[in-house]
Amino acid sequence: MSLQSFFQKYTGFLRSLKAVYVVNNLLQSDRLRHNRSLYRKYGLQKSIFSPVGSGDFKTHHPDIPWIDRPDALEKLEQNAEFQALGPVLQEKVRGFLKDGYMILEGFFPEADTDALNGEVAAQLEAGKAQYNYTGRKIFNFFGHSRLADERFFRNPELLRLLSFLLGKKVIPFQSLNFTLGSEQRAHSDSIHMTTEPPGYLIATWIALEDCTPENGALFYYPGSHRLPYLTTTDYPSGNTRWTIGNNSNRRYEDKIEEVIAETGLQKQPFLGKRGDVLIWHANLLHGGSPITRPGATRRSMVCHYYAEDVICYHEMSQRPALLPPTHPV
Repeated sequence: MSLQSFFQKYTGFLRSLKAVYVVNNLLQSDRLRHNRSLYRKYGLQKSIFSPVGSGDFKTHHPDIPWIDRPDALEKLEQNAEFQALGPVLQEKVRGFLKDGYMILEGFFPEADTDALNGEVAAQLEAGKAQYNYTGRKIFNFFGHSRLADERFFRNPELLRLLSFLLGKKVIPFQSLNFTLGSEQRAHSDSIHMTTEPPGYLIATWIALEDCTPENGALFYYPGSHRLPYLTTTDYPSGNTRWTIGNNSNRRYEDKIEEVIAETGLQKQPFLGKRGDVLIWHANLLHGGSPITRPGATRRSMVCHYYAEDVICYHEMSQRPALLPPTHPV
């Protein structure tokens, strides 16, 4: 068993020790070697196995995603690839620039979502797939299912659209499958999966059954992607040179609540239908509503992607991101 597999279930003191993650990095060096050239490119002078965080980058590289630039909408209308998308998808892309998300209604047929739900249930029953320590998340189910991998995680049509939005080819990074809603407080993915330059992360949220107010529907804050990126220096994370703060995530979510109150952002529920896909910006604030009907399921699959030729790391836990084993380096 790898340390990474061990930590899927473990919740004790060792999770706070940065040295433990360094050992895991050394044991999985093949999944980090791509960072050697990237560290040189972005002037990061440290071992690829060491902890890494936003504090290691004194200034950000100016090559931010085109969607985050002031002239994004103007450039968009002149883009030949955009013109080839068709009017419906063009309008969704414009909305993505403005609000930080887009919805692709009915993208996956019921046959596909039914098949994936069946495979998840079968793998859980057989003990081949497991929830992590949260009791809600199944990490990287694509490694257990060709359907999850090829049809959902690496769907060619989605990959083309995501690559267009980031302006670089995307790398499928990780997936999360849920049976129950997460009930997670508002957060931005950028605190968990950070990139240098900032903003080169994007996510898809796939509804594997209908979302309702009772089964813990996803929510998001339109326009919140334009807020400054928060890092562990913006709240009392408790991090030290050797350890990760025990309550860092809770304190981060407390800080996000303060930001929402200060900015007056308005929460929007996502009452999606089975087969719908929600695509969101790296910095869009989102979370999971409370489950008000006990036992109500909200099956879903969340996939994260980051762009080629950028550094990806986990700001909260100060870890370099490990490429999935199936990704060809």
